[in-house]
Amino acid sequence: MDNKDECCSTHLIDGDGMFNVAGVENFMKEVKLAECGLSYAVVSIMGPQSSGKSTLLNHLFHTNFREMDAYKGRSQTTKGIWMARCAGIEPCTLVMDLEGTDGRERGEDDTAFEKQSALFALAVSDIVLINMWCHDIGREQAANKPLLKTVFQVMMRLFSPRKTTLMFVIRDKTRTPLENLEPVLREDIQKIWDSVPKPQAHKDTPLSEFFNVEVVALSSFEEKEEQFKEQVASLRQRFFHSIAPGGLAGDRRAVVPASGFSFSSQQIWKVIKENKDLDLPAHKVMVATVRCEEIANEKYVSFTENEEWSQLEEAVNSHSVRGFGRKVSSILDACLSEYDAEATFFDEGVRSSKRKHLEEKLLQLVQPAYQSMLGHIRSDAFERFKDAFEKALKGGKGFALAARECAESCMSHFDEECTDAIIDQAKWDSSSRVKDKLRRDVDAHIAEVRSAKLTEVTTLYETKLNEALAGPVEALLDGAGDDTWPAIRKLLQRETDTAVSGFAAALSGFEMDEESRDNMVLRLKDYARGVVEAKAKEEAGRVLSRMKDRFSTLFSHDQDSMPRIWTGKEDIRAITKTARSASLKLLSVMAAVRLEDEGDSIDKILIVALVDGKAGASSSKSITSVDPLASSTWDEVPPSKTLITPVQCKSLWRQFKTETEYVVSQAIAAQEASKRNNNWLPPPWAIVAMVVLGFNEFMTLLRNPLYLGFIFVAYLLFKALWVQMDISGEFRNGVLPGLLSLSTKFLPTVMNLLKRLAEEGQGMANGQPQGNPALSSKSFRGSTNDHGDVSTSGTSEVTSENGTEYSSSSLHDKAQ
Repeated sequence: MDNKDECCSTHLIDGDGMFNVAGVENFMKEVKLAECGLSYAVVSIMGPQSSGKSTLLNHLFHTNFREMDAYKGRSQTTKGIWMARCAGIEPCTLVMDLEGTDGRERGEDDTAFEKQSALFALAVSDIVLINMWCHDIGREQAANKPLLKTVFQVMMRLFSPRKTTLMFVIRDKTRTPLENLEPVLREDIQKIWDSVPKPQAHKDTPLSEFFNVEVVALSSFEEKEEQFKEQVASLRQRFFHSIAPGGLAGDRRAVVPASGFSFSSQQIWKVIKENKDLDLPAHKVMVATVRCEEIANEKYVSFTENEEWSQLEEAVNSHSVRGFGRKVSSILDACLSEYDAEATFFDEGVRSSKRKHLEEKLLQLVQPAYQSMLGHIRSDAFERFKDAFEKALKGGKGFALAARECAESCMSHFDEECTDAIIDQAKWDSSSRVKDKLRRDVDAHIAEVRSAKLTEVTTLYETKLNEALAGPVEALLDGAGDDTWPAIRKLLQRETDTAVSGFAAALSGFEMDEESRDNMVLRLKDYARGVVEAKAKEEAGRVLSRMKDRFSTLFSHDQDSMPRIWTGKEDIRAITKTARSASLKLLSVMAAVRLEDEGDSIDKILIVALVDGKAGASSSKSITSVDPLASSTWDEVPPSKTLITPVQCKSLWRQFKTETEYVVSQAIAAQEASKRNNNWLPPPWAIVAMVVLGFNEFMTLLRNPLYLGFIFVAYLLFKALWVQMDISGEFRNGVLPGLLSLSTKFLPTVMNLLKRLAEEGQGMANGQPQGNPALSSKSFRGSTNDHGDVSTSGTSEVTSENGTEYSSSSLHDKAQ
């Protein structure tokens, strides 16, 4: 007996099946087991030889069982049954390390001890750990399943039911989740239980009456040591207080007191040794299982290290490989043939099972490469399809015909490539799923291109309609009249028919159903109407500016489009009424969209309400009881077609009149000023008074002709000053501004006039012809003299001796 870190151990049963009575007694004294009463638990472990049972126990319970030295080869380490006390776990827990099954040291047929020790462990222990490899799950001969079947049967016959916890410890777990492994394992255990012949007393007893089944999984101790230790430490916590209700050893029925454990164990082993009904499978099956498993693993490793396979796997990750299926099938066939040659002398059932498993593992290994190959084939076929489809469309082929032919060619090419990639040993149906995905990708691309092409065609004809309608509609609305909307309707019908004809021809290559084609044509017609309505709405937003422009054009220009000159003879009232009526006509045309040939009374309502006041007062009762424009809708026009509501028309007209009244008032003022300038003679009574009162002066002039010459000269000088200073023009802006302006211009004008007279006199002295001073002074206005001097003028209007006339264009400029 050894003692190390509170761990005591003893050889309970030696390799020859002898029970160590003295050793057990000493062990019980050493650990003071008799003092524990019922507060103790027994744990045992069984499993194949060299499967790491002792290693697991030492890490799990801090025991010191002897472990296999891997560098000395795989051989039997534990002989018989060893028992130790677990260190650091309460309550007192005893653990038994059983000799591994399927060991070569005992020979092919001597398997009785293995079965006896397993049955002993089940009978004595509260918890039995069954150590098994992960890859043995789902197999018939592995994981001690035949052993368990026999043990279950014999245990029910030998002992009364005692609920034992079977904890299957899955070693070296793979990527397969535990959630997927556990149901398979539980199903196998249940099948074993169901297949066991049961005595009449336990014929209907369920497995749960004898056993609690637990499943845990651990990582590889050699490859993932740290992770293995962490998982074992977590599992160790479950053995604390294991005898508590709900614990791993919670079922305490038929528990032997601790003081009688030695005697009870001896009697159980005696019964097992003397039993003659243990019908266990031949050891050669287990040997075949282990050896075929080793051969299969060797061939699997050999396949993974095969240089040709490595090159294929690397190549297929980046691109497709010609002859992939043939090459992989050849490598697989060579690997399986080597297995058959080495395993030919082992049990046929085991050999076939292991070969099938090896083939499954190899196919599972090559399947990702096969999937990659199919992916490359699909991608290549899809790219070929897109290129061919694009070329066909550019070549002018109809869309539907091009799509159909290119898709059929693509799928045919895919089938050929998939046939080349098939692996003979595999029965996969992956290519059909990949083909379905390729078909979906092709259909999606066709739908995407179809949508883009249809959008392109639709946009093309919408652009044509926009260009054909927007400008002409704007021009027609600008010259609004009674025939505006009929002209717009005619224009819309003509351009829509032209566009629909071309659009329908463009859609013929898509082989669309009649309903879809009609819907697209209808949307194009709606778009044309939308262009007209949008342009009408846009122009309606500028109606006030349009009205003012039309009023200004008609008011300031005559029938010949010449600017009006307000001479006093024009009928401003009639001109104003005509211009406003034309502006009101524009407002009535802009008030609503009239794309249907339906009459309305908007024009009459506006004339009655806004122009003809008396008529409006008498006819308003037929339209509205108070005000024909006191509404937000027109009676005969739906709201969707209304551009300017009656209330808005009234507001716009009020604003229009306000902003055009200044132009009218300026015209009236210009007309009155023209009249004043043309009436330069004094009144008749003043003329008579001057004749009567100036008779003596007149006679004096007749008697002295020299005065006439002096007066004539003074007249000429005064006339020259009048014209040169533009006195009438200066006083047009008022008396005070005129006086101020003349005061600044008087002296320079006199000096300039004297200079001119001096030059004329000098010219006469040199023999040049004498000019008329008055004419000289008139020609001096706005002309260039002989020396290149340019005289200035106070106004740009045309002036005669009778006065100045005013043009309407200058008045309009001032108004603006």
